[in-house]
Amino acid sequence: MGYYNDQFQARRRSLVVGQNSKVHLLCLVFLLSFLSFTDHSHSSTLLNLLYSNNETHMMTTGFSPSGGIKPLFGDESQSSPRVITPFPSPKLTDLPMFQDDHKESLYWGTYRPQVYFGVRARTPKSLVAGLMWLVTKDGKPVMRHFCENSEDLKSFGWREHNGRDFGRQELLEQDMILETSFVKSKEGSHGYGGDWSIRINVKNMLNDEENRTVHLFFYLADEGGNGVNLGKDVLGLKESSVLASGSRQDVGNWQMHLKSENHLETHYCGFKTPDIVNLSDLVQQNLAVQEGKSGRLQLSDTSEDSSNIYVFQISTTTQSTIDVAFVSGIREETSNMEKRIMSLTGSLLSSLLADKHIAFNAKFKDCFNLSEKLDPETLVVGKAAIGNMLGGIGYFYGQSKIHVPRSDLAKSEDDFLLYWPAELYTAVPSRPVFPRGFLWDEGFHQLLIWRWDVHITLEIVGNWLDLMNIDGWIPREQILGDEALSKIPKQYVVQYPSNGNPPTLLLVIRDLIDGIRAEKFNEVERDEILSFLDRAFVRLDAWFKWFNTSQIGKEKGSYYWHGRDNITTKQLNPQSLSSGLDDYPRASHPNEDERHVDLRCWMYLAADCMNSIQEFMGKKDILVTEDYSSIAKLLSDFTLLNQMHYDDDHGAYLDFGNHTEDVRLIWKEVTGVDDHLSRELVRETFGRPELRLVPHIGYVSFFPFMFRIIPADSPILDKQLDLISNRSIVWSDYGLLSLAKTSSLYMKYNTEDEAPYWRGAIWMNMNYMILSSLHHYSKVDGPYSSKARTIYEELRSNLIRNVVRNYDQTGYIWEHYDQTKGTGEGARVFTGWSALILLIMSEEYPLF
Repeated sequence: MGYYNDQFQARRRSLVVGQNSKVHLLCLVFLLSFLSFTDHSHSSTLLNLLYSNNETHMMTTGFSPSGGIKPLFGDESQSSPRVITPFPSPKLTDLPMFQDDHKESLYWGTYRPQVYFGVRARTPKSLVAGLMWLVTKDGKPVMRHFCENSEDLKSFGWREHNGRDFGRQELLEQDMILETSFVKSKEGSHGYGGDWSIRINVKNMLNDEENRTVHLFFYLADEGGNGVNLGKDVLGLKESSVLASGSRQDVGNWQMHLKSENHLETHYCGFKTPDIVNLSDLVQQNLAVQEGKSGRLQLSDTSEDSSNIYVFQISTTTQSTIDVAFVSGIREETSNMEKRIMSLTGSLLSSLLADKHIAFNAKFKDCFNLSEKLDPETLVVGKAAIGNMLGGIGYFYGQSKIHVPRSDLAKSEDDFLLYWPAELYTAVPSRPVFPRGFLWDEGFHQLLIWRWDVHITLEIVGNWLDLMNIDGWIPREQILGDEALSKIPKQYVVQYPSNGNPPTLLLVIRDLIDGIRAEKFNEVERDEILSFLDRAFVRLDAWFKWFNTSQIGKEKGSYYWHGRDNITTKQLNPQSLSSGLDDYPRASHPNEDERHVDLRCWMYLAADCMNSIQEFMGKKDILVTEDYSSIAKLLSDFTLLNQMHYDDDHGAYLDFGNHTEDVRLIWKEVTGVDDHLSRELVRETFGRPELRLVPHIGYVSFFPFMFRIIPADSPILDKQLDLISNRSIVWSDYGLLSLAKTSSLYMKYNTEDEAPYWRGAIWMNMNYMILSSLHHYSKVDGPYSSKARTIYEELRSNLIRNVVRNYDQTGYIWEHYDQTKGTGEGARVFTGWSALILLIMSEEYPLF
C-alpha cells in the first residue's frame, strides 16, 4: 500500500489550489506569519487551509514513493527535508498563559529525574545542582549519582511534591536515610525564578547509637561553560557561608550558601568540562589519587582554571541536617543578604517546609477526596503516586535522531537526520530506567496531573504537540540531551517517521472538555483551556491526518501499526513497538493485510475527540477539515467492527493478519566471522501462514470494551464480562493479565535474551482502562450492569490491595506485576502510568 491511499489522495487533489499552488502556498505562509502576530482567530483558520491544501503534505515520512527526500517547496537545495521541518503553526508554548508569572514560577525545579537528587532551570544552558554520596560495595567505595534499578538501595522516591515549589524525598540506604527537601521562595529576590533551598537530613537507620561518617558530594555546574567563583572560606566556613558565586543573564548575580548546626568537614574540587554525565567518575578519580597520597578519602582542594563545575565534599555523621541556599538577583547590602539566607536555612526553613507539608496534604485531600475512604497505608501509596509523578517531571533539551535511509544498501548507523533543537517539559515513566519522554505514556500521566495542576498539564501537552513536524508526525520517544542519552540502549535512540504511538494525549483533551462541562474549573482555567484548544486544533488535526493516512489498512475502516520486522530470523513474533504493547502477539508474518483492533479503537477515540472539539469550540465552519463525525460513526459501527475483528469461537475481538501458530525458536549452528561456529536461537516456521484472525486473547481483545463501542444490551458485552472474569484466561487476584494463560505465546521468550513483557504480566494502564469501562457499564441501563458492578468492585479491590502490599514490602510502585504472585517487576519507581492507582482509589475515570 505504501504511504498513499487512493480514497484519501483523491480528496487531497481536489483541494489543491491549482497549478500555481506553490506560489499561493508561499503567499499564505507570509500572510499567516503576519496574522499570527495580530489575530490568532484568522491565523488558525488559514493554517488549516494551508495545511490541507498542500498536496505535498501527504508525504508522511518526508520521502517520495521512490524513496527520495521530498523538499517542502520542490528545490531540495533550498529546503530542509520534510521529516525535520517543524509544523507551520504558532507554537502552543508561546501562548500568553505560559509566559510571565507562570514561566517564572516554574523556572527552577527538580527537573533532573535521572539523578537521585538534582535541580536545574527550564533553560537549555542552565545552572545545574546535584547530590552524590559514597557507599561501600564489595569492600570498595561506590558513588551514588544516577538512579539505578538495583536492590543496592532499599528504596527511594518522592513522598511529597507539588510540581512547583516543594518536594520531599526519602532515599533508604542499608544503614542510613537521606531525606532531601526542595523549596522555592520569591521573597527578597530580584533574580528570575527566585531563590531556592535544599535541606539534606542524614539519619541513622540501624538500632545502635553509633553515628557513622557520611561523605556527601554536592555540586554546582554551569552548562553554558561560564566560570564559577569559589567561596573564600570553603574549607572552614567560619567567616562566610558562601560555597560559590557567579553571574548569569537569566538570574543575575547569584550565590550558593552552606549552613548547618552540625560539625562538617568540607573539601572541594573544580573542573572545566561540559560533561556532567561522567562527573561521578571524575570525582572518584580525584578521591583515589588523594587517598593514594594521604591515605584519606577527601577531594584535592584544587580547581582547574575557569572551572564551570565545583564539587563540594561534605563529611558529616548520620545524625545531621545540612542546608544549601541559592540566592539570585543580588543587589542588596550585606544585612539584607543575611536576612534572605536566614529565611532559607535553619529554623525558618523548617517552618517553611512544615507549611508546605501541610499545604500538600490539604491539596491532596481536596483533589482526590480519599481521607474518609481508605486506610492510612493506602493513603501513603496515593501520596507517593502523585508525589513521584510530579517529582519525576523533567526538562530536556536537544535534538532527536530521525531514521533516514541514505541508500537501498545495508543499513548504517549514520542513516539519520537531526530534528530541530527542541525543549521538552514532560513527566517520565521511571527515573532509573525510563527518565525521558514517551508519547503514549504521557497521555496516561496527564490524566492524573491535570487533576492536581491543569496549567502543568496544558504546558506539557503543548510541549509535545510543538514537537510535531510538517507532516503531522511526532517522534514517539524523546531522548534529548546527554543525560537522557546516557540512560538508553543505542538501538532505541533513532526514531522512525513511519511509526506512530497511541494518541493518548487525546484522552486528556477529552477529559478536560468533560471537566469544563462538569464545571470542574474556575472561569480563568476554563478560558485558558479553550484558548489552548483553539491554537492546538490545527496540530491535532494534522496529527489525526498523519495517522489516518500512514497507518491505514487495505479494508475500509481498518488500520495497522507500522514498524514490524517482516524479515526477522530472531524474534518468535515480530514486535510492534509503535503500538506501545511491544511483544504482544500479532500476526506471525507481518504484511499490509494486517488489521489491528487496538489501533482501530484508538482512531475511533481520536475521531470522536476531534469531533467533540469541533462541536465544543464551534469550529464546524473551518473550510477544510476531516469529516470527523462520519469517521467516528464508521469506526463505531458495531456490525462492521464485528465483521472485521470478532471471533465467535473465542467470544473475543482479535487482530487479523497473515498468521500461523506453527512458529518456534530452535537452536541452530551458524557460521560467523572467521568461519567460527556458534549456536543461536533462530525463528523457524513449520506451517504455512494464512490470512485469518490471530487467536491470542489479551489486552488487545478488550479495546472495543475499553472504548465502550459495545452496546450495553449486546450479548457480546456479556461474553466480554465472562472473558474478563475467567480465572483460566486473564483474571487473577492481583489484576488482569496482559495475555491469556491459554495463548500459545503466554510467558514465552521472544528471543534468546528477550524475556516476556506484555505476555502475561499485569499492567496498570490497561487495567485502569478496563476498570473504567466496567464502571461505565455498571452505571448504564442494561441487562449486564449488575454483573459489571460485581466484577468492577473485585478487580478494583485486587489492584489496590496488591499495589499497596508491594509498596509496603519494597517501598516502590512498579512497572508491572507478576501474573501468578502479584510481586512487583520491571522498573522500580515506575510512577508513570502505574500511578493511575491513585485515580482507581478515587474512582476518577475518563468519559467517552
